[in-house]
Parts: sequence; C-alpha cells; structure tokens
Amino acid sequence: MKACHSTPPATLHPAAEARLDKWLWAARIYKTRSLASDACKNGRISINGAQAKPSRAVKPGDEVSVKKSPVTYKFLVKQAIEKRIGARLLPEVLENITPPEQYEILEMNRISGFIDRARGTGRPTKKDRRALDEFTDETPSFHAEDFDFDLDD
Repeated sequence: MKACHSTPPATLHPAAEARLDKWLWAARIYKTRSLASDACKNGRISINGAQAKPSRAVKPGDEVSVKKSPVTYKFLVKQAIEKRIGARLLPEVLENITPPEQYEILEMNRISGFIDRARGTGRPTKKDRRALDEFTDETPSFHAEDFDFDLDD
C-alpha cells in the first residue's frame, strides 16, 4: 500500500529583482505572462512614473501603475517574485495603493456603460433595465416655474 503524500502549501521565494512581465503575472494582475508583456509593450505599464519594458526589473519599494481602461491601478511592490502564487499570499507580494477616485470612475463607467450600448449586444437585460430606470430617476427635472426669472421683454 502506497503512502499518500500531500503537497506542501505554496511558499514565497522572493528574489532581489524580478522581470516586470513575470511579476505582473505572478502577482495575478494579468491572467497570462503574454498579456502582461503586451501591456508593457503598448505603454500601459509604468514603474515609478516611467514607461517600462517587459524585461525591466522590479524590486521591493517600486510603484507599478497599470492602465486598464478606464482606471489606472497603482501597486507597491513588497516582494519581487517570478513564480505564480495563491491569491491568499498576495498581501505579502503587493499593496494596492490605487486612489479612491479611480474606483469611483470605474463605478460610474459601470453604471453608465449600458446607456451607450455597443451595436449588436442585444436587448438590455432585466438588471440593465432596472439600473437604467434607477439612474434616470435620480436625475432632477427642471421646470420653468421652479425658477424666479425676470425676463425683460
């Protein structure tokens, strides 16, 4: 009878530096390394305010900005890793320092996104319709009698 050996839990093996594209993938900011590399090549990633290539090294203390339309996320590198880790270990690797205004932009975009629906996306869902009704009910309506105008004729 064979003895069953369970695999040990994932542990971090931090290095002094790591490639940017590998770090973005390992820190679960991008789903694949090639997506992270493409984002670097297209100018959507910057380190400490400067555009960065995929091969650029990141080290602890660097501030990485990631543009994912319409929001620019900011992360502080705590550890430079090149191996993908579990989601529970992310607080040890990075700190999300994205300003709250960016999340407000994301929420406004989500709310108003159904107003300018792309062609071919079909009819709004029931959830979209309710959100649209809620959004339009919140906008104030103005009438001429609401204001005290002195019109000189």
